[in-house]
Amino acid sequence: MKCLLILLLISTASVSFAQQQADVDSLKQEILSLKTEVRNLELDMATGEKKFKRGILIATIGYSVTIAGGLMLGRKYDDVGKVLLVTGGATGIVGTVLMVDSFKYLGRSYRRNEYKQR
Repeated sequence: MKCLLILLLISTASVSFAQQQADVDSLKQEILSLKTEVRNLELDMATGEKKFKRGILIATIGYSVTIAGGLMLGRKYDDVGKVLLVTGGATGIVGTVLMVDSFKYLGRSYRRNEYKQR
C-alpha cells in the first residue's frame, strides 16, 4: 500500500512538471511571435515614413511650380506660365498620390494579424 502511495505521488509530481514545461514552451513561442510582429510593424512604419516624406517633397515642389506658373500668367512669359501650371499640377498630384499610398503600410500588419486569427 505504501509503495502504491509513493508511486502515485511521484507520477503526480512528474505530470505537474511536464505541464509547467509545456506552459514555459508556449510562453516562449508567444514571446517570439510578438517580437516578430513588432519587427514587422517597425519595418512597415519605416517604409511608410520614407514614402510619405518623399511624397511631401514632390507635392511641395509641384505645387510651388504651379504657383510660379500662375504668377507668370498674363505677363511677358504667358506660354511658360501655362506650361508651369500643367507641369506643376501633375507633379503635385503625383506627390499627393505617393503620400496617400504610404498609408497602406500602416494597416498592413493589422491585416496580417487578422488573417492569422481566422
